[in-house]
Amino acid sequence: MPHLRSAALLLAISLQAGCATAARTSTVAVSRTGDATLAQVYFWRAKPNKFAEYTRYIRDVAEPIDREAQRAGAFLDVRTYAVQDTTLPWTHMRVFLLRDSTQLAGLSPALSAAGVRLQPDSARRRAQGEYSASLRDRVGATVTNLVK
Repeated sequence: MPHLRSAALLLAISLQAGCATAARTSTVAVSRTGDATLAQVYFWRAKPNKFAEYTRYIRDVAEPIDREAQRAGAFLDVRTYAVQDTTLPWTHMRVFLLRDSTQLAGLSPALSAAGVRLQPDSARRRAQGEYSASLRDRVGATVTNLVK
C-alpha cells in the first residue's frame, strides 16, 4: 500500500496546484472547488497495451457521463491523472471533489443515473460496461478529507 500513500501525496499536491491555478484563471472554478471537503479517489490500471485506448474511453465515454452528473449536482469537480510509471499499481487516478458526505453517498447512484440519461438503451449500456472492463482493472479507491 505504499504506492497508494504516494498517490495520496500526489493527489494532495495536485489539488493544491490545481486550486492555485484556478484562483488565477477563474473565480467560478474557485467557488465550486473551494467548497470541497472530501475527494473520492478511484485507482485504475489499464490492461497491457490498452493505456491509450482506456484514456480515449475516459475522454469519450466517462467524461460526458461525469458532466451530466455534475450538472445534476453530484459533485463539484473531477480530474483524471494518468501515469505510465510501471512501478505504480495504477495508471489512471480519477478524483471527484465533493462538498460533503451527502454528495459522497449519492455519487455512485448519480453517475449511474447520468449514464442512463445519456444512454437509455440497457443493452448498449451493458456492452459499454463490458468494453470498459476489457480495458482496465480497478486497483483501489479511497475517500480523503481535504485539508485547507
